[in-house]
Amino acid sequence: MKHKGSILIVIGVVALAAMILIIGPGEIEEALRKADPVYVLMAVVLEFIILALFTLRWSITTRAVSIDVGKRHLFPMLLVGMAINNLTPSARGGGEPVRAYMLGKYSRASMESAFATVIADRGLDTFPFIFLAVLTIIGIVLYFDLSRWILAALIASVVIIVAAFFLALYVSVDRDAGERITGWILGIVKRFYRKNHERLERRVRSALHEFQSTMRMMLAEKNVLLYGIPISFLLWILEIIRVYLIFAAFGTDISLLVIAEVFILATLIGMIPLLPGGLGAVDGIMIVFYSYAGVSPSVSAAATVVERLISFWMISAMGVAVIPYFGSSVSEKLMDKL
Repeated sequence: MKHKGSILIVIGVVALAAMILIIGPGEIEEALRKADPVYVLMAVVLEFIILALFTLRWSITTRAVSIDVGKRHLFPMLLVGMAINNLTPSARGGGEPVRAYMLGKYSRASMESAFATVIADRGLDTFPFIFLAVLTIIGIVLYFDLSRWILAALIASVVIIVAAFFLALYVSVDRDAGERITGWILGIVKRFYRKNHERLERRVRSALHEFQSTMRMMLAEKNVLLYGIPISFLLWILEIIRVYLIFAAFGTDISLLVIAEVFILATLIGMIPLLPGGLGAVDGIMIVFYSYAGVSPSVSAAATVVERLISFWMISAMGVAVIPYFGSSVSEKLMDKL
C-alpha cells in the first residue's frame, strides 16, 4: 500500500477513535456487549445477498454487449473494485477503472467496452439515489433543525451529482458531444505534449467511438433498464434494512426513513476525495445524525462501528484477499493502486 494511502487511513481511524473517546469507550463497549449476535449475523448474511445482487446487476450489462464472463469471476472483480474504492481517496471512483481493467484482461474484451459496462452499472445507482435524496431533503426539513446553508449545500450536492451523471450519459452516447469534449481535452494536452499528438488523437478518438458504441448497445438492450433499475432500488433498500438490523441488535427501534436520510448523507460525504472511503468523516456523520434522531450516542457509535465493520472493513479485507486470484502480473498492478 502506498505511504499516502496508509497515512490517510491512519488519519481516518484516529478521527473515529477520537469520537469514540469523546462519547466514552466504556459506554460503547457496554452497548456492544448487549448486542444480539443473531441480528448481527442476519446483517452479515444480508451483506452477502447485497454483493450477489451487485454481481447480478453487473452481469446484465456485460451480457448486453456479449462479454462472456461468468458471475463467479465477476464477483471477485467486484470485491477488488470495492476495496480500491474504500482504501483510496478517490471519491469512490478509483475502483471502477480497476474493475474494467480486470474484466478486459479476463474476458479479452477491449478496455473501452469493459469500462462502458462498469459505467453503466454504476449509473443505474443514480435512479434510487435521486429518489432517496429527495426523501432525505424533505425529511431533513421536517425532522432536523439544520441551518439553511447546510440544507443548501446538500441540495446543491445532489443537483451537481445528478447533472454530472446526465451530462456524462449524454457525452457517452452522443457522437458530436463526445467529439467536442474530446477535442477540448486534446487541445489542452497538445499544449504540454507536442510530440506524436496526431497518433494520440487517433487512439483517443478510436477509443471514444468504441466506448460510445458499447454504451448505445447497452441502452438499446431492454434488459439493462428493465432489470437493472429494480435491482438498484432493491440494493439500496436492503442496505437500509441491514442498518436497521444492526440497530435491532442493540434493541433500538429506529425509523427506516431516518436510516435512509443518514445513508444518503454518508454517501455524499464518502464521495469527497479526502479520506479513503470517507473513513472517519462518514462514521462521524452517522454517529451525530443517529444521535440527533434520538438514539443514545453510545448506541449510535456502537451501531456505526458494527455497520462499518460489515460494509467497509469486511468488504475491503475480502477484496484484498482475492487479488491473488487474478495472477501475479495483475496482482502487482492492483497492489500498486493501494
